[in-house]
Parts: sequence; C-alpha cells; structure tokens
Amino acid sequence: MSDTVKFPYFYRTVPSELHLCAGIVKLLKHFGWNWVGVIAADDENSMRAVQILREGIEQSGGCIEFIETIQESSSIMIQNVTNIYNTIITSSAKVIILYCNRDFTDAIRYTPIWQVPGKVWIITAEWLFLFPSNNVDRKNTFAFTVGKRTIPSFHKFVREVNPALFSSDAFIESWWKDLCNNKCPKSIQRSCSSDETFDYILHCDIVILGSSYNVYNAVYGVAHALHDMITSGSRNSILLRGERENVLDFSPWKLHHYLKKLHFNNVLGEEMFFDENGDLAIGYDIISTVILPDGTRSNDIVGSYNPYAPPEKSFTINEKTIVWEDLFSQAPPQSRCNPSCLPGFRKLTREGKFICCYDCIRCSEGEISNQTDMDTCITCPEDQWPNQKRDACIPKVITFLSYEEPLGITLTFIIIFLFLITAVILGIFIYYQDTPIVKANNRDLSYILLISLMLCFLCSLIFIGRPEKVTCILRQIVFGITFSISLSSVLAKTITVVMAFQATKPGNKLRKWMGSRFSNSIVLSCSLLQALLCLIWLCTAPPFPYLNMRSETGTILIECNEGSKVAFYCVLGYLGFLAGISFIIAFIARNLPDSFNEAKYITFSMLVFCSVWVSFIPTYLSTKGKYVVAVEIFAILASSAGLLGCIFLPKCFIILLRPERNSRKFLTKNWND
Repeated sequence: MSDTVKFPYFYRTVPSELHLCAGIVKLLKHFGWNWVGVIAADDENSMRAVQILREGIEQSGGCIEFIETIQESSSIMIQNVTNIYNTIITSSAKVIILYCNRDFTDAIRYTPIWQVPGKVWIITAEWLFLFPSNNVDRKNTFAFTVGKRTIPSFHKFVREVNPALFSSDAFIESWWKDLCNNKCPKSIQRSCSSDETFDYILHCDIVILGSSYNVYNAVYGVAHALHDMITSGSRNSILLRGERENVLDFSPWKLHHYLKKLHFNNVLGEEMFFDENGDLAIGYDIISTVILPDGTRSNDIVGSYNPYAPPEKSFTINEKTIVWEDLFSQAPPQSRCNPSCLPGFRKLTREGKFICCYDCIRCSEGEISNQTDMDTCITCPEDQWPNQKRDACIPKVITFLSYEEPLGITLTFIIIFLFLITAVILGIFIYYQDTPIVKANNRDLSYILLISLMLCFLCSLIFIGRPEKVTCILRQIVFGITFSISLSSVLAKTITVVMAFQATKPGNKLRKWMGSRFSNSIVLSCSLLQALLCLIWLCTAPPFPYLNMRSETGTILIECNEGSKVAFYCVLGYLGFLAGISFIIAFIARNLPDSFNEAKYITFSMLVFCSVWVSFIPTYLSTKGKYVVAVEIFAILASSAGLLGCIFLPKCFIILLRPERNSRKFLTKNWND
C-alpha cells in the first residue's frame, strides 16, 4: 500500500511494516542475536514481511534457522502446532520472532508453542501482554507496538462521557460496563450505578493502546488538511450546505493535495507529516516486563524505534530494567549458532552451513583482530607486531649486537685479548729485532703484518654497537683495507722466501730484487688496489643503516646494508685472490730448508684463512638477525688469529724457549746438513 504509483491516494496512519522489520533487525543486532527462528501466519502480508525480515537479518550478518507458518485451517492446525512445537524445542536458536496478526497471536497463547521455556520472543502485537495468565510468564518477550502517548483530557472524557451519545450494540455495551470494573486503571475507571460485574479481559486496555493515539493523530491530520484547504485558494469550490448542518461539500480528490503536504505539531508537540510514500512519520515502542522502583514487575516500554529520528537516536533500549528468565546462564542471553570469535581469532565459515555457523581460527603471524567475530584479521604495520593474544599491535623490539649483551661482551673481550697478544708479539720482535730468526724473513714485513693484524682485531669493534651512517661505512672499508695489507704482507713474505732461495744459486739475477723496497712495493700496490675498490664502492652505493623489519619475528633489526652487493663481494673476492696466490706460492716453496724457510707456516696459515672465509659465505647468507654481524666478526677474528698463530707463534717459541736455535751458527749448520 506504500506504492504511490498503484495507490496514490492511500495514507497510512500506522507505522509501515517495512519499519517494523527494520526495528526487529535493530533489536537483534543490539543484543548480538544472529541465530533466530521465525513463526508467521500463512497470509500474504506476513509472508512478504518474512521475506523483508530475512533480507534485513542476512544483511546485518544474521541467519534464520527455521521459518514455520501457522495454517489458518482449523482441520490441520493441531498437527501444524505440534510440528512447530517440535521444531522450537529442538532448535538451538534462543530467539523466536512471531510475526502474526492479532487473531493468530491470540490463538497461539493457548498452545504449547507459547510455553516453551528458555526462549526469547519478539512479537508484532502487544495483545499477549493484555491477557493475564496464571501459567504463562511473559518475561523474555519483546513486543513492537505503535507508540503510546497519553492524550490530554482523553481519560477524563472516557470517565465522564454519556454512553447514550453513541450508537450501541452488545459489544459496545459490555465495553462500557467493563470500564466500571475496579480492575480497570483508575485513570479510566467509570462510576456506574449498575450492579453487574464482568470479568476483566481487555476492554479497559483498549483505551490505553497505541491505536488510540493513531486514531487521534489521523483525525487531527484530516482536520488540519481540511483547514488548509478551506483557508487556501480552493475556498470558492467548497460549498457549505445548510448553516445548521455545517457540512462541507467538496470533491474528495482535492483533499489529496493538502494531505500530501500535511505538516503540523500535535497537542503533545510531536511533529506529524506524511513521508514520500504516504506513511505517517511515527515509530514503534518496544514493551517488555520491567522491574519498577518498588520491586514489582510491570509490562512497560523498554525501548523505541523511530526511522525518522536522527540515526544515533533512531533506536533506544534500556537493558537495566528488563527482566530475564532464570534459565539463561547469562543476561542478556545469547542466540548464536556457535560462540563468538574472541579478539585474536577470525571466522572461518563451515562449508555447506549457514554463514552464521563458523569456526574460530587464530590470526596468522603478523595479524590481529581487535573485535569479536571479525571476518578477516588486520595486518600490523611494519614497525609493529601482534601481542601474545593477537588482539593488538605493539611496537617491535629494536635489536642489534650491543656491547651490553653477553655475546657482545664476549666478543669484545676476545678482540681485546687477541689485540694484546699481537701487541706482545710485536714487542718481542722489536726487542729481538737483531736476532737471526727475526732478520731471516724481512723483519719490516713482519712489523707491517703484526700492525695490520692489530688493526684487523680492532676493526671488529666497529661491528659491535648501534649501526650509524659513519660506522656502517667504516666497517667494510677499514675491514677491506686492513685485511688487504695483511694478505699483501703475507704475499710479499712468501715471494721473499722464494726469491731468497733462488738468489743463493750461482749467477742468479734475483739477488738485486732482495731489498725491502721490492717487498714494500708489493704491499703498497696490493693495498692501493683494494683502496681503489673501496673508493668506487663509496662513490656508487655506500653502506648505510637499515631497519630490517622482516628478519626476525617481532623485532626490528638495525643493520648495515652493504649498499652494493657486487662491491661487497668484489672486496671479499680480492682478499680471496690475495690469499689464494699466497697459498699457491707458499705451497710450491714448502720443501725449502726448514731453518731458512717459513713457507710451511705461511701455507698452513693460508689454508686456515681460506677455510674460514669459504665457510663464512654460506653461513653469512643463512644467518638471520644480529648473529649475521657475530658471524662476520668471528670470521675476521678466526682468520686473523690463524695468520698470527701459524706465522709468529713458532718464531716466538724459538725466541723465548729455544734461544740456542736463534743463532746464525745453528741456521748455517742446518742449511749445510
């Protein structure tokens, strides 16, 4: 009837059932009831309303477990009621919507359907609240009714009006007599002379129903429309037939224009108008059993729904006054296919089931859900991580290899210890610089090698601590250059051993290359080439601090990004090249006389050095977090310690513990043998 094309002259003076369905959906959503059953009459109006209800409930994320219809035919109604009763008692839905007209609703109250315990009922008429019953407790029932208001002077009119002024029949006469019953509210109770008494059924309550307020508004709406028509330009087309009759004579279609534009405030100050569909802009009250201040129970208004009010005020409910059945384990009761998914979980719909029936699965790593029944989890920002419950994102822990943690402290002590050992060995060599074993293999190269090893140990300290722009650059550059000096010194010593052996042969021209200038030029040229590579690296893509948020779970790793992987591996490759050349030359010269030859020691030291760095690359690539830095420090310390131990410890052993072997006579004797 709200279709203005088919019914342009129809005006609805009661709330539209479209709004009634919307109000029911609002009530379900407020209490979180997404699993309900529906019982409706089999008439066209109820079936259309059920379809609207289904769409509204599904759009709000709910589901209807069952829809049962009540047949009007008395011959099959008993079996029909039995089937509905069985459906209700076996249903897991705690909320039942009863969508029927007054006649069906009145009939249902006498059936077992209405007496099923542990169910919340939502009905579309308040008639069930008007009938006292000793075996029916109407807790857990919500009725949507037309808004009830106390019309000024109306109750006084009912008490004092003379019934003889109105037409009469048996029903009307009994109604007037019912108003004399002392069970009627005092506000409408009449003083009657009749001694007849009647059972209190519902006649008294008809006066205070919302329908009285609807009639009141409808009559005043027509009166305002007539008034507007009379006072407008259409006055000349309206005829007054007989001054005594006081009857307006006009074409009815002319009133349509004024009803359409009707807009007034009634005596209660409420705004009245018809919307674009010809529906009076009023809403619904929600009544239920409430607790009064004196502790007694009464059926009263607990909420309202007015679609014409602002969105934030369209639906109201007062939960504190509602009385819930003792059978429920919690108040308000829950009506769901399964328990809600708590924060930290998300819904996973079961295949072939209602959308409301789902499993709860924990959010994946890096995701959270901060509300109940979320369909999808939320991915945390890169700098945050889920807490243990996965219901909130918390800042990730910033981590790096620091001096305060056990690993950093241990590495620092090892670095200092190796540095001091190298310094002591350098001191021994300086103190015994004129002894044959120190002079035998170019003591200047030994000094350079020892000093470069000391720098190699110290450069490891740059790898510990919070990475900054300067330290990231110094890490790789200092490491690359100091190691190139060490390896070029070893290469120069190896070449010196070979040349010294060859120079002893008669007529060999290599003797003129035996000076320190040649060995120093090897060290300088090899180191400058590495410095050039490092300079190119700095000019193209220098290392820089980088916040790695994906290396480890729940942490932000501050690390140094190499900038250019190619440059990084070129520096390492060059060091490997120097080590390889030194190893090959030393290996060739390993059979020279022991007293004059340290090629064996160099061979073994290069073997250790190469083994460390060959194993470093896969370990470096597979390690995560701050332990990548620890692996790099370990490689530096292990390879440097290998050079120090293999080349210089045997000489220190002879100098300090076998001084008799540290003489020119012993060397010459061993050579002649």
